[in-house]
Amino acid sequence: MPGRRPARRRSAAALAVLLAGALGACTTPGANADGGEDGFVSGDGQITAVAPDEREPAPAVSGATVGGGEQLDLASYRGRVVVLNVWASWCAPCRAEAPDLVRAAERTSDVAQFVGINVKEENPAAEEAFLRVMEVTYPNLDDPTGQIQLAFADTLPPAAIPSTLVIDAEGRVAARVLGPVTETTLVDLVTDVAEGR
Repeated sequence: MPGRRPARRRSAAALAVLLAGALGACTTPGANADGGEDGFVSGDGQITAVAPDEREPAPAVSGATVGGGEQLDLASYRGRVVVLNVWASWCAPCRAEAPDLVRAAERTSDVAQFVGINVKEENPAAEEAFLRVMEVTYPNLDDPTGQIQLAFADTLPPAAIPSTLVIDAEGRVAARVLGPVTETTLVDLVTDVAEGR
């Protein structure tokens, strides 16, 4: 996988403003900047891969899961590749990519743990219905205020919905996809990271 230049450090305040702007659109479905009815900020599928010697540690992430409210701590998956997918039930691209994520999670289950991050959800029943209908079996963290996204400010922030981060077995952020991701792309990313590339 190609490397990238080390990212310049941004102030947490500046990045918080950037992400808050993106997340602000998420709270009002039907009011996107283009006058459409999607009401989300979505990326274009751009992939950023980070060479192993340039990776930054992922922040500590823990919280309540969607549904049962059980506590989940990403640190418990150290030693495995972790895939974090940021989604919302009202986000059309999130619905479109969900089957790809489920299949990728099944195909890489020997080396990777998938975790969803549900952001800016105003209707708990909708997020639970999304997971049930899409047959998502991996755990999902509830991130109603976007704080988990903001925690990645000094690495590769998942500043679009959907976004996907791949964290290596040492707990470092290895790749990011801004926008929908396909099964093939995600399996390839996970395989590369699992093999130390």
